[in-house]
Amino acid sequence: MTLSVTDPIGRALDRTKHLLFKPFNLGKWFVLGFCAFLANLGEGRAGFNYYGGGGSGGRSAPIPGPTGGPAAAPVAGGAPALPPTPFSWPWIQANLHWLVPVAIVALVLLVALSLLVLWLQSRGKFMFLDGIVRNRGAVVEPWREFRTLGNSVFWFKIVFGLLCSLAYAICGGIGVAIAWPDIRAEQFGPAAALALLVSVPLLLLLVCITIPVTLLLEDFVVPAMYLRRVRVMDAWRVAWPEAVRGRFWTITLFYLMKLALGIAMAILGMIAICATCCLGALPYLSSVLLLPLAVFSRCYTLCFLEQLGPPWQFFPVEGLYCARCGYNLWQNTSGVCPGCGTPIAPEHPPVVRPPGAPPGP
Repeated sequence: MTLSVTDPIGRALDRTKHLLFKPFNLGKWFVLGFCAFLANLGEGRAGFNYYGGGGSGGRSAPIPGPTGGPAAAPVAGGAPALPPTPFSWPWIQANLHWLVPVAIVALVLLVALSLLVLWLQSRGKFMFLDGIVRNRGAVVEPWREFRTLGNSVFWFKIVFGLLCSLAYAICGGIGVAIAWPDIRAEQFGPAAALALLVSVPLLLLLVCITIPVTLLLEDFVVPAMYLRRVRVMDAWRVAWPEAVRGRFWTITLFYLMKLALGIAMAILGMIAICATCCLGALPYLSSVLLLPLAVFSRCYTLCFLEQLGPPWQFFPVEGLYCARCGYNLWQNTSGVCPGCGTPIAPEHPPVVRPPGAPPGP
C-alpha cells in the first residue's frame, strides 16, 4: 500500500478548522489547550546561561596605596592570604560537610520533578489525542480513562531512558579506558585517537537507535495504543508490522515532511508570540494561543496513518452533526449540542454530513 505524505496535509487542515472554528468555542480552546500543554510538558527547550564575573584574564590592576600609588607587595609572614574564591576547588574542599548533603537533596528533588513531568506528559498525550479524535474539550474523564495507557508509556520511557543512559555510559567508559595513557600523560596521542575511532561510531550507532524509537513511539505507537486500547509493548507489535516494516523510505519522507511543516509552524508561532508582545510565550498561554498548530501537527500524523485502512481509522468518515451549528455529535450522549446548547430532539434532529462540510442542514 502506497502512503502519501502530502495528501494528509489538506485533510489535517480541514480537521483543524472543523475542530477549532466550526464553531469557535473559547472554553473548548482553553480546555484542549491545557491538554496540549500536558502533552508537550517538558519537551520545550529552556536556556540557562551562567554568567560569571571576572577580569580579562591578564594581570590584575595594582592595588593603590595610601598615596595613590601602588601598594607595596606583602612580605613573607605578613598579612594572611585572601580566602578562596567561592566554588573554587579549595573552597569546595573546605565546605564539603554541607555541600554534599545539599547536592544529594537537590539531585533527589530534580529526579522527582523530572519523573512527575514525565508522568503528566504521558497521560496528557492521550488526553490531547482523545480531544482531537472525539472533537471535545475534556480533562477529568480522559484523565481517568487513559490512566493505564499513560502509565504504560511512562514506565516504557523510564526503562528505555535508563538503558540508553547505561549504553552511553559504557561507550564513554570504553573511550576513556582506551585513551587513559594519553589522559595521564596530558597529551593527544595514538591512544586518544584510537579512543575517538572506537567511541564515536558507537555513540552515532546509539543515536541512530534512540532517535527513531522516540519518534516512532510518539507518532505510531501512542496512536496505536489509543486505537486498540493496548499497552505499549502490544502496540509496538501492532504498529511495527502494520505501519512501519517495509516502509523505510516512506517513513523517512514522512519525517522530512514533518520537519518542513515544523519549520513553517515555528515561524508562524514566533510571529504570533511577537504579535502578543511575548505574552503568548508564557506557559499554558502559549499552548492556547498556538493550539491550531498543535492540533494540525497531530491531525497530520493521524490522517497519514488512516491511509493504512479501516483498522487505523481515527475519524468517522461520516458523522452526526448539529443541524443548527454543525458541531460534531459523534459519541455525544448528553442529549444537548455542546456547541450551541440546542437539545437533540425530534424538532432539531442531527444531520449526517462529511467532515469539513459547511454548517447547516
